[in-house]
Amino acid sequence: MDAPARHLRLLTETIAAVNSTLDLEEVLALVARKVAEALGTEACFVYLYDETTDELVLRATHGTAVEAMTRRPRMRPGEGITGTAAAERAPIMIPAQAHLDPRFKGFPNLPEDQYESILAVPIVAREKLAGALNVRTIAPRKFTQDEIDLLLALADQVAQTIEHAKLYSEAQRRVAELEALARISEAVSESLYLEESLDAIVATTVDAVGATGAALVLEDGKIAWPEGRAGVHAVRLPLRWKGRQIGELVCDRDTPFTDQERALLSSIAHQAAVALEHGRAVMRGVLAQEIHHRVKNNLQTVASLLRLQARSGDSVDPRKALDDSANRILAIAAVHEVLTETRHDDVELAELLDRLRAMLVQGLGSPKRIEAELEQISLAGNRATALALVFSELFQNALEHGGETITVRLARRNGRVILAIADDGVGVEGEPSGTGLSIVGALVRDELRGTLALQSKGGLRVEVSFPA
Repeated sequence: MDAPARHLRLLTETIAAVNSTLDLEEVLALVARKVAEALGTEACFVYLYDETTDELVLRATHGTAVEAMTRRPRMRPGEGITGTAAAERAPIMIPAQAHLDPRFKGFPNLPEDQYESILAVPIVAREKLAGALNVRTIAPRKFTQDEIDLLLALADQVAQTIEHAKLYSEAQRRVAELEALARISEAVSESLYLEESLDAIVATTVDAVGATGAALVLEDGKIAWPEGRAGVHAVRLPLRWKGRQIGELVCDRDTPFTDQERALLSSIAHQAAVALEHGRAVMRGVLAQEIHHRVKNNLQTVASLLRLQARSGDSVDPRKALDDSANRILAIAAVHEVLTETRHDDVELAELLDRLRAMLVQGLGSPKRIEAELEQISLAGNRATALALVFSELFQNALEHGGETITVRLARRNGRVILAIADDGVGVEGEPSGTGLSIVGALVRDELRGTLALQSKGGLRVEVSFPA
């Protein structure tokens, strides 16, 4: 078979092979292998042109493996022998000692100095630079004009195949982006729980751009919902809601982010902002309902206490009756304040009793010495309200009628909570009575399901015990 017929057959077979797939990486690997086989060379290197960086990036090799590297070999058009062929849109052939040519550009992780000859041609698609390729031989070789023409023809056909593969790759990328955004939208719309939505957004972000890690940072600088690890490159995108920045989406990777990936991350950041505000709105609604419920219950408690005070047969000074009622309302308010601050359903009793103690001492202006030992014990909000009222009544009574020293003990023993308030006064004679004690007894019995014990020896000691 003569040379033109053989070259035509090689051209046909090569183009058929590279057109058999639309996967870009597979196309480039086939190009490198088939071109080397068609021209009988030991190596082939295929570069693609990156318009965003104005660089030729090595994407496929045959005959020589690229050693482990932090980045792919790349050169600008006009650099190196292959870069010069790309810039001049013309083939360059050097039959021997190509690595000694002044235009040669070496890469530490690409051993090319073992090759003697080089034939480099541009890859041009629709009059636009698409890349470049070269073939290398270990022995010196002068390529014929027919071989140069064959490589140019291969490059022309490969250009179209690469363009089709790029379009396919872009379409696949867009499908992946739309799927990622769909998953995020689904997570935002279906979940009523803020953490679930944001966890799904962070996980999808990592998958969508092949990130090493991602996180959402709230406006107060708190890092929430982190996943993975930090990378060499990071991108930070604001979460905006109605013109206001409410946080950031941070994404890390060991390789730079493309413009398309940044655009995708921008869309994800918008979805994260929607999820954040949606979740907060739901939480605000739930919180408002809970607050309304607590306020209603507290007002009912206040009304009951006032009615009890009004029905009392005690001859109490009206001003004192109002002061006592005010202290009871303030005790309820203290529980409500603690619940609102912590946003938990349980109240830390040590903190609550300490607040009430300070409030009552300040209100009565008492100079008495207070000794307190308070263990860290949590109690549900409704029971904490009852205990706050019990403590206020007993502690206020000790401040008004007790001795110079008052001791307060809060402890947990055998599955029960023990609150003891004692003073070193003269104590009481007979059976203690009064509106305050009636309130305490009712609250301990009905709300705390506990017991109340009084001892009047060298002062008055009151102990409340109820299940923890």
